Amino acid sequence: MKRLGVSIYVDQAPKREILSYLSKAAANGFSRVFTCLISAAGESEEFLEVFKEVTAYAASLGMEVIADVDPSVFEKLNISITDLSFFKSINLSGIRLDLGFSGQEEALMTYNEYGIKIELNMSSGNRYVENILSYKPNAENLYGCHNFYPHVYTGISRTHFLTCSEQFRKLNIKTAAFVSSESAEFGPWPVSEGLCTLESHRTLPITTQAKDLFSSGLIDDVIIGNMFASDVELEALGKLDRNMLYLEVEFQKGTTELERKIVLEEPHFVRGDVSEYLLRSTQSRVKYKGESFPPHDNEEINPGDVIVESDLYKRYAGELQIALKSMKNSGKSNKVAVIKSHELYLIDTLLPWQSFRFIEKK
Repeated sequence: MKRLGVSIYVDQAPKREILSYLSKAAANGFSRVFTCLISAAGESEEFLEVFKEVTAYAASLGMEVIADVDPSVFEKLNISITDLSFFKSINLSGIRLDLGFSGQEEALMTYNEYGIKIELNMSSGNRYVENILSYKPNAENLYGCHNFYPHVYTGISRTHFLTCSEQFRKLNIKTAAFVSSESAEFGPWPVSEGLCTLESHRTLPITTQAKDLFSSGLIDDVIIGNMFASDVELEALGKLDRNMLYLEVEFQKGTTELERKIVLEEPHFVRGDVSEYLLRSTQSRVKYKGESFPPHDNEEINPGDVIVESDLYKRYAGELQIALKSMKNSGKSNKVAVIKSHELYLIDTLLPWQSFRFIEKK
């Protein structure tokens, strides 16, 4: 089951604001919470009491709370790897090891009596997880989660993201990654120029970031890295289809009602024999065979153009296509819509036989 999450930083804002934020997130279908103990490990007893109140409230909303830790947190708080009762006492469902141990320690921790999840850093790109698995951990208590990157230009590349994520997916470990809110101001560190995993996501709308992660098939949980996302962002993510990629389009003025219906109401999937120029969704030409598709808007074709073939293409009439490259138009292809520029790169992530849909962006 794919989930949504928010991040909270108890030392960065008043408790009442954080509790209100958690309530809004839960109301919009969010069920995970990320927080950080690395930046707050030296805080007072008073801080820990507030922290416990906040995490208890999140748990009461049915949210899984996982805190970022590293060996320094264990040392500062005098926590043994064989006794994770402290984390249970502050209402944590799991701990994320930003920096880990030797491998054996992580494996031992997965057998803790409280069922606390041990979440591993997915962004390191080494054989860390295989080393842990060699010590025979309780795999049910093992998660993976990418880093986020508050400094602009330091987020990971798509190539590295795919490599690391595929490594964990092949091992059947639950995965997570971060997206960044445009309106949020707070993170665990003084620098916060967005808190995303992928650098290419930093300036994109939050829904586009989440679509990309879910559509990759490699990420189970998408977490907003910074605090506080706006009500609009929470609602938009809550309504997002986590299993189907919806591409935002804007229609041409000459598009017919039948063409709009094909774009918005028909199911689409990428035909398996993929061209380097086009993604083809061919079922509409079968369903609407014999219907009229008069030619219109047949100017030059550019990447991201949504095409429905006209009657002039005879047996192809009614077929929907997405342009991957610029092409000359023979005058037979109707340009019916354009994928919004901030989502244009998503067409390159579509795979043969993958299903997708369109949504009109007004």
